[in-house]
Amino acid sequence: MSTDTVVQPVLTAAPDDEQVHVEGRRGRAPMTRAARVRLIIGHVTIYVAAALFMLPLVYAFFSALKPNNDIFSMPPRLIGSEIRWSNFADVFAFGPFWTYIGNSLFVSVAGTLVVLLVSTTAGYAFGRLRWKGRDAVFVLFLATLMVPAEVLVIPMFQVMQWFGWVDTYQALIFPFAFTAFGTFLMRQFFRGIPYELEEAARVDGAGPIRSFLQIILPLSTSAVAVLAVFTFLSFWNSYLWPLIVTVDYNAHGTLPVGLASFSGLTGTRWDLQMAASIISMIPTTLLVVALQKHLVKGIAMAGLGGR
Repeated sequence: MSTDTVVQPVLTAAPDDEQVHVEGRRGRAPMTRAARVRLIIGHVTIYVAAALFMLPLVYAFFSALKPNNDIFSMPPRLIGSEIRWSNFADVFAFGPFWTYIGNSLFVSVAGTLVVLLVSTTAGYAFGRLRWKGRDAVFVLFLATLMVPAEVLVIPMFQVMQWFGWVDTYQALIFPFAFTAFGTFLMRQFFRGIPYELEEAARVDGAGPIRSFLQIILPLSTSAVAVLAVFTFLSFWNSYLWPLIVTVDYNAHGTLPVGLASFSGLTGTRWDLQMAASIISMIPTTLLVVALQKHLVKGIAMAGLGGR
């Protein structure tokens, strides 16, 4: 009898709870007129801002299709006197543009991999491990962010000379592979992961390296994607350091250095330079589009999202 009295309320209450839950999930408050107006204004503002940001890119694309004499025609026109799709092919005939693209891809991919390796391991050491002087070392590490890269050009060039790395790929990759930004980003993300997961792994016999590889790192794919995109863009768009440390531009020149080759003593081929600029934006655009979901999630969850 006591069993029936206990079971019966559960059997009768369960459908009611389920019904309330379903009704609460299906019910949706109607949107007020003020909320609709705010939503419309927000969307219009976003579209206008996107159009303003797209205007220079659209103008650059149509400038790449103009003859060189129409670039600075007055009054300015979006479309030139003729459309020359051949400008994109002439870019590769003007110089070793394929070499510039290959060098930039190699340097950017290799540099990104090195930065990811260094930043994830260093971020794990600063964010999850406990060791004496950790916070003091991290503050000194962050202090390097206040030093402009232009100030470090001469000391880094001297170090490259000592190593015999001038005009090599190593000189284009390693000097900027140990920055504090990536370590700070990964540390902030790692600190947000519950410590109970790591403690449970230690109870099962996992050490720090195994916990890092099998628990922490798989949970940090969004932050790693953010760091990968930022690092790739930094290496891809780097101009000053490759210009200084490279001697044979035809062999080790990167894409930003190659874009400057369209300016010479005989004048500047603005049409080809615009076409080359459009081509140089294709890899980075594809990368950002492919990792868009991870970028949004990573920025929202990591240190850049106000955590």
